Amino acid sequence: MKNKERVESQISKLEEKYKNSGQDLSSYLDGLLYQRYLTYWDYIHLDTLLSLQVPRTHFPDEEIFIMYHQITELYFKLILHEQKQLVDDKSQDIKFFIDKVNRINSYYKALISSFGIMIKGMEREQFLQYRMALLPASGFQSAQYRMIEIYATPMENLVHYSKRDNFSSEDSIETLYENIYWKNGATDKETGEKTLTLKQFEYRYTPRLIRIAKQVKDGTIYHKYRQLSDENQNNKELIKALKTLDVNANVNWPLMHMGSAHRYLGKEAGDLDATGGTNWKKFLPPSFQKIVFFPEIYSKQELNDWGKQWVDHIFNPEKR
Repeated sequence: MKNKERVESQISKLEEKYKNSGQDLSSYLDGLLYQRYLTYWDYIHLDTLLSLQVPRTHFPDEEIFIMYHQITELYFKLILHEQKQLVDDKSQDIKFFIDKVNRINSYYKALISSFGIMIKGMEREQFLQYRMALLPASGFQSAQYRMIEIYATPMENLVHYSKRDNFSSEDSIETLYENIYWKNGATDKETGEKTLTLKQFEYRYTPRLIRIAKQVKDGTIYHKYRQLSDENQNNKELIKALKTLDVNANVNWPLMHMGSAHRYLGKEAGDLDATGGTNWKKFLPPSFQKIVFFPEIYSKQELNDWGKQWVDHIFNPEKR
């Protein structure tokens, strides 16, 4: 009898759900009868997913290179999924805030630990040959990663370190965007002109990035943190989670790219350029950019030393 009552209750709830749809419940039940069973491969579009790796050369390791970057973009999408929930949240629930930041950190942890695939998982000789078929494409052109930064912190915190003191939240989004730090990483080392990589990226994504920056102005994750009560802003668990996020995004992730760049582009007689012509030795080191999402939670000394020990680890092996 209990099961019958449960079914009747469910039918009543379904009738309520669908009463304003223009069709009665029996029509939806007919559709359920005709619908075929769901399979795993249909649900995740497995055949489509496995068809998205299209190498430009015959080198076997290029497929590894493609798949790794596709996986990375999916993790970026997961990070953005959590960030958007934080930005949209109006509850100021400290547990919700901590849970979301910890989820983001778990995605970064997976990304950072997986970078060994890029550093040790391909033959250097193959990479140096097939990379020439990829010009001028570059991981620099990941729009999702730029979105992650824009959702995380105010645009003035993303201005290049050498110019940051000249700008504030009073400046327009367009002005701040023109001086954003990562543009310095895609300029020709000899002429100072924008690389084709940067020109392509700006043409495709500048309107979208500026639109997002305007949408989250005064509403980034940084702002959400600053809107919490004093007690919650000083919550030790939250501070730890935010610091971990800062280090993951702005130190450890660039560091992994540094390791990969040294593995494949470094050489005894000098250094090779990245595929997009980006100046990776000037762009990737965390201490050269000093990007910090939540600067208020650090001491002045911590900010001055931001990323320095990791750069010493890469460039000065004798200090290890």
